[in-house]
Amino acid sequence: MLAPSAADASVRPARPGDTRAMGAVQLRSWRRAYADLLPAGALAALTVEQLGAGWEPAVTAPPSARHAVLVACSGPTVIGLAAVGPSTDGDAATTDAELVALEVDPAHQRAGHGSRLLAAVAQTAREQGFTALRAWTSATDDARRAFLESAGLRPDGGRRRLGAAAEGAPYEVREIRLAAALPD
Repeated sequence: MLAPSAADASVRPARPGDTRAMGAVQLRSWRRAYADLLPAGALAALTVEQLGAGWEPAVTAPPSARHAVLVACSGPTVIGLAAVGPSTDGDAATTDAELVALEVDPAHQRAGHGSRLLAAVAQTAREQGFTALRAWTSATDDARRAFLESAGLRPDGGRRRLGAAAEGAPYEVREIRLAAALPD
């Protein structure tokens, strides 16, 4: 079977029927991207159903009109997702948007889906009145950082540490923030 052409690639708002597929994309993406950052047991314990259910309220009842969830599709198949909303950072202006999530199924990476999603996020944020976009990424995720920087986001000095416990032991993920102005 031939691979879908670029004409079969699209980005659209997520629908309630997409949440299971979104959970599957997130699970495969996280297991690949976070294998060296999170305890193996924590990643193994995640399920498609659990992650899909987590997307349900974001898709069906977003926290505000300024929140959006988008999906990338190859033909009719959901192969990526992105979420954007107002930045929750303490130093954020009311016109700062935050890229809350951006995941592309590993089997579909490097085919332009992430770029299409990020462009749609920027357009959606501009339409909601945002003038800047912020994104957090692991300080050690060189591939994601390079992707975001190739789109014009730059480190702005913001840093944070996210911690949790899994398998009876605490762990920590250090993140850096990237930001860019959204042109008119």
